Amino acid sequence: MIKVITINILFELDEWERRRELLVEGLKAEKPDLIGLQEVQLPEDTSAWLAERLEMPYVQLVPYQNNEIPGIPDYGAAMLSRYPFIQQDILDLHSQGRFAQRVRVEINGQSITFCNGHYYWYPGESPERVKQIQRLRDWLGELPPEMPIVAVGDFNGTPETRAIAHMKENYTSAYASHWGKEPEYTCPTPLSRRGWRRWLRQIILNWKANKTLKPWRGTLDYIFISSHWQVRDCRLILTQPAPFDRTLYPSDHFGLVADLAIAPEP
Repeated sequence: MIKVITINILFELDEWERRRELLVEGLKAEKPDLIGLQEVQLPEDTSAWLAERLEMPYVQLVPYQNNEIPGIPDYGAAMLSRYPFIQQDILDLHSQGRFAQRVRVEINGQSITFCNGHYYWYPGESPERVKQIQRLRDWLGELPPEMPIVAVGDFNGTPETRAIAHMKENYTSAYASHWGKEPEYTCPTPLSRRGWRRWLRQIILNWKANKTLKPWRGTLDYIFISSHWQVRDCRLILTQPAPFDRTLYPSDHFGLVADLAIAPEP
């Protein structure tokens, strides 16, 4: 059995030194084999700090190129592992300077592919996100059919969007498989209301996307699995604030963790 996690750790460095302690505490408690991180701040490389504290020595960091979103600092994505990488690859997603990443590892004699990504940001439906997911599916489709695949990340699409429906044509959501539905929401946590600038940005984005001032929240984060896997458990993590501050959360996203086992031969 393996344990995988996905978490968007938020590229903002405001209060990072306090947030990172909450991240380490929550992640360490799960004892994961593999973690997919999104929004790794650069050049500081917040993934390196986490990897060291979690004692996960194998890291693949992928900086994004020519970020097309105004006002967003340089950032990227990273994968942390307790096991050596047998093979490493990246995929240019051809928009917003983003890449998907994948590694092959061997755990208890079983070779698996672990993929991580942070896909096209736009509030709501997006044809560009659909194109990225098609590229991702084609890329993963190049792997041998017997290869077990886990693809995690911040997909920036809610369950009813075309991109997520497209992903589910080939892969199963571990959370929905285990619970019969997706979580009510994975983003934003109350951290997004911490500070007037962050709060105002949320209001403006919500108005542009949904034409309402009612606070938005939705499911953007997923653990997708190929048919080789059985889901033993899948749940939200990093869902609690600091004990001394009810709005200080590890990130503006919750994380997801899944315990997975190779399904027996039919």
